[in-house]
Amino acid sequence: MKKNKYYSIQEVANYLGLSRIAIYQRVKKGQIKAIRIGKNYAIPQNYINNFINAPLDDEEKKEIDKSVKRTVSEYGEVLRLLGKE
Repeated sequence: MKKNKYYSIQEVANYLGLSRIAIYQRVKKGQIKAIRIGKNYAIPQNYINNFINAPLDDEEKKEIDKSVKRTVSEYGEVLRLLGKE
């Protein structure tokens, strides 16, 4: 029988390069499935794989587009100068 490996919220945050709070919020919203053990959460590795491979929904795509547009409007000249280097 294959044992499933579990990770803490902090370990998942480190692995994904996100903050612990960001992972916790995604767990609370149900975007990352986790098992509650006392006051802590355990996230099975297969749930992490599902989260990483999940396609973006329309709301997430809109948020990314909004962020890119804001970045270009605020830092467009700096980005152009960096692109010339």
